[in-house]
Amino acid sequence: MKKIPITIITGFLGVGKTTLVHNMIKNANGKRIAVLVNEFGEIGIDGEIIKSGCGDDECNLIELANGCICCTVQEEFLPAMLDLISRKDSIDHIVIETSGLAMPKPLVRAVNWPDLKPHITIDAVITVVDAVGMITGELCNREKVQAQRLADDSLDHETPIEELFLDQLSCADLVLVSKTDLLEAEALEEVKQLIIKKARPNIKIIPIQNGQINNELLLGIEAATEEDLDNRHSIHDHHHSHGHDHEHDDSIKTIVVESSETPDIKALVKSLKERVQKEEIYRIKGFVNIPNKPMRMVLQGVGERFDYYFDRPWKENEERKTTLVIIGRNIQEATSVL
Repeated sequence: MKKIPITIITGFLGVGKTTLVHNMIKNANGKRIAVLVNEFGEIGIDGEIIKSGCGDDECNLIELANGCICCTVQEEFLPAMLDLISRKDSIDHIVIETSGLAMPKPLVRAVNWPDLKPHITIDAVITVVDAVGMITGELCNREKVQAQRLADDSLDHETPIEELFLDQLSCADLVLVSKTDLLEAEALEEVKQLIIKKARPNIKIIPIQNGQINNELLLGIEAATEEDLDNRHSIHDHHHSHGHDHEHDDSIKTIVVESSETPDIKALVKSLKERVQKEEIYRIKGFVNIPNKPMRMVLQGVGERFDYYFDRPWKENEERKTTLVIIGRNIQEATSVL
């Protein structure tokens, strides 16, 4: 019996995973792709963006809002996969977009569960890396971490976010480097060398722009990753093997800020940048209602880099409003930003 291949798209917050999956669906060329999205927070921004790539076709999409397919993978992942398996005659490929705060290895291991193993296989784990974030240190707030280390000699271990990044990279069968159009060739080469030092030997690294890449390079890799777990080092597994229980960082959370409309998108972005400078914010994403415009605007921010564009018309019965999800550490419940 032929198994359904699964591609896992992983990578830290804001690296471009959702844009990549959106384009994979938009350019499916007849391949019937089912998508499972795991978001951090209750508002399904990523799922909405992916749906806009389905056009007039019904999108075969399942959303999990627990934010971390990790130690609790069985609670939501197993029922979702059993649902997809029950519809396997209408599915050619499954794409899973993990939360930016999730580790991929527990998900890969789950494929070996007796209820799933006869039906599915991991075609590949694809890790997306933000080229600009690697160069600037924005990815792991290295400047803040270094300041902490200088203040406290006992802090000789890597930060949880750095560990997360390493776990995502060490599990990869393919690494995509996003936002390469924002770097010069020399800086891009530096990013590649950093990845080579941290990833598994001989990993394939492909630069991409705007999430655009031929699906033939992403689907059909046939890595059978679940059969090669021992060669994918995980700091998370190391902690467990030494008796250290894994605890999620409760200081990382999401808040949702809303407003009926946003008259000036540039003023909004300026306000958000000011907030990013004051707080440890990793990611901002959402939809913006511009008065007298028939189109919905998507806004996405990583660090102080923001992008916004119109993606589709507001639907007839859809509530028009500005809704932003802010993800960060110890962030304030303030709505004045809008």
